[in-house]
Amino acid sequence: MEFIVNNLAPVMFFNLIVFLLFGFPVAFSLAATGVVYGLVAIDLNLMSPLLFQALPQRIFGIVGNDTLLAVPFFTFMGLILERSGMAEDLLDTVGRLFGPLRGGLAIAVVFVGALLAATTGVVSASVISMGLISLPIMLRYGYDRRLATGVIAASGTLSQIIPPSLVLIVLADQLGRSIGDMYRGAMVPGMLLASAYMAYVFIVAVFRPSYVPALPPEARGEVDAKGRRGLRSLLVLTAIGAAVAYFGADYYFRSHTDIPVDERVVIILLFWGCAALAMALGNRLLHLGWLSSLAEQVVFVMIPPLALIFLVLGTIFIGLATPTEGGAMGAVGALIMAVSRGRFSMQQLRQAMESTARLTCFVIFILVGSTIFSLSFRGINGDLWVEQLLLHVPGGELGFLIVVSLITFFLAFFLDFFELAFIIVPLLGPVADKMGIDLIWFGVLLAVNMQTSFVHPPFGFALFYLRSVAPKEDYHDRVTGQLIKKVTTAEIYWGSIPFIVIQVLMVVAVLTMPGMVTHYKSDAPQVNPDSVTFGQDSAYGLDSYGADAGGGFQ
Repeated sequence: MEFIVNNLAPVMFFNLIVFLLFGFPVAFSLAATGVVYGLVAIDLNLMSPLLFQALPQRIFGIVGNDTLLAVPFFTFMGLILERSGMAEDLLDTVGRLFGPLRGGLAIAVVFVGALLAATTGVVSASVISMGLISLPIMLRYGYDRRLATGVIAASGTLSQIIPPSLVLIVLADQLGRSIGDMYRGAMVPGMLLASAYMAYVFIVAVFRPSYVPALPPEARGEVDAKGRRGLRSLLVLTAIGAAVAYFGADYYFRSHTDIPVDERVVIILLFWGCAALAMALGNRLLHLGWLSSLAEQVVFVMIPPLALIFLVLGTIFIGLATPTEGGAMGAVGALIMAVSRGRFSMQQLRQAMESTARLTCFVIFILVGSTIFSLSFRGINGDLWVEQLLLHVPGGELGFLIVVSLITFFLAFFLDFFELAFIIVPLLGPVADKMGIDLIWFGVLLAVNMQTSFVHPPFGFALFYLRSVAPKEDYHDRVTGQLIKKVTTAEIYWGSIPFIVIQVLMVVAVLTMPGMVTHYKSDAPQVNPDSVTFGQDSAYGLDSYGADAGGGFQ
């Protein structure tokens, strides 16, 4: 009994891990552990029963949290876009662009994965869409099976680090920081991770060209009467759009000088996209014949998702909308896009709303369970136990971050990102804050690390999603007629290993180069503390009539 009294916090935490390993639902494991150990602590006079009286107010605070409204909005947006056919059009168009290159299909998958991440934010939608569309084409033209499955699974997980990511919303809420700042901090690591995937494909194409063959001429799309694919007109269109963006943005920036870097990028891309769309529309409506079918296809397929990205992230970055408002506009934009494509029906709307409700309830239930657990855990000074445990890690701040990264990487084998965010972040965040660690940097570091949970064998969800759509039996290809061997689970697992290594290297990069995240602070207004003055004549200042707000008059 004396041992339990002196070590109730670690026993409580160990008991939670046991419940999770036995497969009990996370939300109910958290809540049950919190209630049971809270009652035990009250009986042992280790915790005041008055703490439990604060529980209803905390739960009501979760339900009334406006920040968490972004979760259903972004989820609904992603599910509507999944059913709008956007992924198919993007893969077809980008595949035509990069198909003639060795590894072009794999690069197209990464590129489309990054675009889907910035629009849908849903891993399952990205992996399943690219698995159904790209994997058969890769197998048809002789791509290495491990690389093909690995690049699809890894590209789908970009939804967890590239805004508007759901995990970034949850991390910002748990760490008590702005979602907008978390999005700004995660943008560079997300783009670098996608670039690292492309670089890996390029290296494979150089040293193992047989693994990533180029598409044969008959599979590269339409050509004109002279056998040209239309790349020249696409390059001209891109150059004209870039020139319009340069001069238009330069004119705008002359009258708006104090503009942050991320807002400048958004405005330049907006000018570029509008110029390209105007030229493509003029060419089609006036039958000018200046642009090739490839150039028109690229514009009309790429501009809608880029416009949606601007509607969501652009409005957040330039300060026109909060993340919750941006998510609401994104949901409306996704509905408009689905209707314009003729892919909208009441049945699809109902399915999207039901899936959104299920995921939102899943998040809220885990958050309620986490709140009950943390209330009891802090009531028995468990937070102090965790703090003392981690503050004495050798190496100081760096040692703490390395240990946290290793713990997160290990737990990612068994828990998904929601469970990790609600269990370990409330315990680690206060310690990081006390050590003076920037919590946005800390959150992005955790997000990059948690991303590996989707591609970890054997429990990675992205691997399960890909396994559900990959061929389980040998089949005859409908285009070439050749016999295609089935994709084994072992090939999917082995294919994920190089991308896990890349993700771990990105964790190291974020850890050693915090500037790629903390740039979000560079554009914040700087205040000189010496120039700040307070009410000198009254602690309350003056009201609108010149009277002393504290009760007297000047």
